[in-house]
Amino acid sequence: MLTSQDIRFAVAPMMDWTDRHCRYFHRLLSRRARLYTEMLTTGAVIHGDRARLLAFDPFEQPVALQLGGAEPSALATSAAIVETFGYAEVNLNVGCPSDRVQNGAFGACLMREPSLVGDCVKAMKDAVAIPVTVKCRIGVDDQEPEQALFRLAEACVDNGADALFVHARMAWLKGLSPKENRDVPPLDYALVHRLKRALPDVPIAINGGLARMSQIEEQLDHVDGVMIGRAAYHDPALLLAVDPHLFGALAPAADLFEAVDAFLPYIERELAAGERLANMTRHLLGLFAGMPGARSFRRRLALDAVKPGAGVETLVRAVDEVRAAMARHAELAETH
Repeated sequence: MLTSQDIRFAVAPMMDWTDRHCRYFHRLLSRRARLYTEMLTTGAVIHGDRARLLAFDPFEQPVALQLGGAEPSALATSAAIVETFGYAEVNLNVGCPSDRVQNGAFGACLMREPSLVGDCVKAMKDAVAIPVTVKCRIGVDDQEPEQALFRLAEACVDNGADALFVHARMAWLKGLSPKENRDVPPLDYALVHRLKRALPDVPIAINGGLARMSQIEEQLDHVDGVMIGRAAYHDPALLLAVDPHLFGALAPAADLFEAVDAFLPYIERELAAGERLANMTRHLLGLFAGMPGARSFRRRLALDAVKPGAGVETLVRAVDEVRAAMARHAELAETH
C-alpha cells in the first residue's frame, strides 16, 4: 500500500494535457509531486503502439499510468504491461464522464457497479507488484453520494486497492458536458473527509476545485493527500511551492525562469529526435500568468512555435520578452 507521504500531492491525469513533455516540465518544478499520465484504455495498451503510448523519461518518476476499462482480465493484462514499462503505480479511472467513456461503459459509469470495480481491482492486484489505485467521483446522476462513494470505496479496499483519489463532485452523465462536469456539480469536501474518518488506514486524496496552497494545506488536515488538475496546468508556479510548503524540501528551481532554462536541454534533445516545438511549448502557455509580458509570451509561442523548423530560440526569445517586461515594470514602480 502507498503511504500518506506518497500521495500527499499529485497532479491529476488530464486528457490532452499531461503527456510526457508536460510531466517532464512539471518535474522540474517539483521533485516530490506524484505525476499521472493521460488515461489510456486497455485496448490502446494491449493493441496500440506501446513504445509511443507508454514511453516516459525516468526523470519523471514517481509517475503513474491511468487505465480506462471495465473488463477485469483486460485490465490485468494492461496493468502487467504497464508494470514492465517501469511505472510506479497503475490507477483505474472510475471518474471520467466523457462520451467516449460512457460509450465504453467505463470511467464514471463504474460508480454504479462497485462489485465490478472490486473485481477489476483484484484482477490488477493479482497481476502486478506495483500499487493499484482508484480515482473516482462521489457518485453519478441520481445516486445518493454518501452511499455510492462508501460502497465503491469498500469494494476497492476489500479487493486490495492501495489508495483512493476522490474527485469531490458528482458526475452528471445526463445533461452536462465533460467540461461542465468539472465545474457545475457542487463540491462536497466534507463527504470525502467522512470517508477518510471511516477508513483511517487507507491513503485517501481529495481532488476538485483546489487552486491555492492555502486550500491544499487546509485539506491536508482532513485527508492524506491532494490531487490538483487544471491549476497545475494553467498556473505552474503553484508547483514551485509544493516541495518547500508540503515536504519541507527545497524547490528544484529558484523561479520559473530557472525552470525554463533547465527545460531547454530536454527540448533540444526532443527536437533532434523529430518532435515539434509546439508539442512541448504548448504546456508552457500559462507559465507567467499574471506577470508583466505574459500576454506577449503566450502570443509569441502560439504564433511562432508552430512554424516549420521552429527551434529552442523561439522559446528563449519569448522568455526574454518577459524578463524585459518585468524589468520595465520594476523601473516604473521605482519612479512612482
